[in-house]
Amino acid sequence: MTHTHDILILGRGIAGVVLSETLAARGLRACVIDAPQEGRASWVAAGVVNPIVLRRTVPSWRASELLAIAGPFYRELQQKYEAPLWHQLPLAEIFPTANEAGLWQLRMREEELSRMMGRGPLSDGGLARLPQPYGHGVVLRAAWLDMKGLLQLHRERWLAEGALLEHELRIEHIREDEGGVEAAGCAAPLLVHCTGPFAQQKGLVPVRGEGLTVRMPGLGLGAIVHRGVFIVPLGDDLYRIGATFAWDDVWSGPTEEGRRHLLDKLRRLWSGEVQVVEHWAGVRPASADRRPILGRITPRQAVFNGLGSRGALLAPWCAAHLADHLYGSRPLDPEVDAARFG
Repeated sequence: MTHTHDILILGRGIAGVVLSETLAARGLRACVIDAPQEGRASWVAAGVVNPIVLRRTVPSWRASELLAIAGPFYRELQQKYEAPLWHQLPLAEIFPTANEAGLWQLRMREEELSRMMGRGPLSDGGLARLPQPYGHGVVLRAAWLDMKGLLQLHRERWLAEGALLEHELRIEHIREDEGGVEAAGCAAPLLVHCTGPFAQQKGLVPVRGEGLTVRMPGLGLGAIVHRGVFIVPLGDDLYRIGATFAWDDVWSGPTEEGRRHLLDKLRRLWSGEVQVVEHWAGVRPASADRRPILGRITPRQAVFNGLGSRGALLAPWCAAHLADHLYGSRPLDPEVDAARFG
């Protein structure tokens, strides 16, 4: 088999984009093969990067390690694409009860959390307009990634460089032999499946998430806010509101039930005008144990999946870890190894 590239990447959500950029930075010739499909979470995700599981006030999986990689990675992409993609913003967690406020204070005494959490109050005029009888805590190392902007810029550049094929590719059309993998007229020693919820992958549990883009004149919020839902400021009175979680009927798209749920949560916080600009839905590629799914699935094919609702935070670490495994013979961490699902 004559190789046209060093690696083929099937799929172009956040996993495929980050992996392709990671490998290109290492000098590898990557070709991305992708056909846009309805329901892809990466195209609608708010891109919130939050290192704390707020419902339990504990660090998310490997939060400190992931943050140390994600921030520099996305800042480098900003420079490469000359566009504001990575927005470092504090996140205000509005406490629903006095008990939650007390728990926050206790958690702040723990070494790892003490580097990520603050007491507040934040100096933010918009936040001061929201009801918070028990106050709020602050997630200090939060951010949001303009995921849609990143995907659009990646598409333009990789198309222009001839490194992106927008081609529908069925699994049965992939040919593998001892010399490599051939697909869509390209050939390489390896192919990585980054197809998210569309994959037939053991351990994958697709989850539908819905959200809204709204205009709220007069709020003037400058920080990310969480109180039942996330409110992410986009500028010009626009905000992203989300998201819901549904494990049944995941491909149904936006639902009236989801819209009502989000607006109900929002109106408990903001009594002013709310104009719904867009109601969106996407299917997240979560895994059964809430850990990424990485590794070889055949001698010449590998998988990069299972990022769930924390894709922006997980993707840079996962891409580097998988690349080290495929090209540096580094053993896969057992917690993310696809082999754990049999």
